[in-house]
Amino acid sequence: MNKITSAFIRVLRQSSSSGGTSALLGRQLSYKSDLSLDKIYPSARLQIYTPPPPPSGSDKFSGFIPMDRLEITYSRSSGPGGQHVNTVNTKVDVRFKVSQADWIPEQTRQKLLKVLANRITKDGYFYIKSDLTRSQQMNLADALEKLRTIIRSQEAVEAAPPSEETLEKLRRRQERAARERLQLKRGRAQVKADRQGPSGIDL
Repeated sequence: MNKITSAFIRVLRQSSSSGGTSALLGRQLSYKSDLSLDKIYPSARLQIYTPPPPPSGSDKFSGFIPMDRLEITYSRSSGPGGQHVNTVNTKVDVRFKVSQADWIPEQTRQKLLKVLANRITKDGYFYIKSDLTRSQQMNLADALEKLRTIIRSQEAVEAAPPSEETLEKLRRRQERAARERLQLKRGRAQVKADRQGPSGIDL
């Protein structure tokens, strides 16, 4: 055993016998990395936070979803993932009452009640689930994005009905296609008729 190792062990024994924090060359000896999350993000928090809603200046959905108006539960996720799946609740279930969701514009909410009638429970709850990843926060973000997509799909601009001129063009196009089809059919029938021999021979 060299002298450096012996000196290092001696310092550790003295520190442990004194009951103080182990220190060597002015540095604390610990198993915690200097790159731990609490040092990189000292003010970070994992609690769900709902920012104030943006000013509503139109009848369209702004994308804002108040977290305090949702009921969020976590459970075990299925699929691959090793023992991590059996120890962490990563699957996210989000539910809310569509009829009481005043953060959705009234017209859009009425459309949702009709379109989602088969997916809304007897109690009026609509469920969204996500187990895309092995992270609660990522799955929650995925579930909220699914909800935004469903709401915005009902606000899509409906196609304007075709004009009379367009309808007339379509009618003429269909008639022309029908005439060409019948003409081709008659031509094929004539070719087949010409291939046939005479029905009888006059003697």
